[in-house]
Amino acid sequence: MKLRDSLLRPNLKVDNNDALGRGMEWAFTFLVFAGLGFLLDWYLGLLPVLTIVFAVVGAVGLFVRAKYRYEIEMARHERERREGRAR
Repeated sequence: MKLRDSLLRPNLKVDNNDALGRGMEWAFTFLVFAGLGFLLDWYLGLLPVLTIVFAVVGAVGLFVRAKYRYEIEMARHERERREGRAR
């Protein structure tokens, strides 16, 4: 009976820190910046100057965001670890 119930009601818990979501976020953000650069290049006739500039700016922004996100998560883990020892 439990097997049938588990098949009918799958666990739909979503982890907000999943790697797939972050990978999709990185890919989409990078493509948006590179795409905007390409469109501006095409419109202004500067190929590939702005495409490269926008792609680099997008990549740097992604790395900076990842660094700060990592630092925030590690501070949270450290706080949880300390609270766990104090209890």
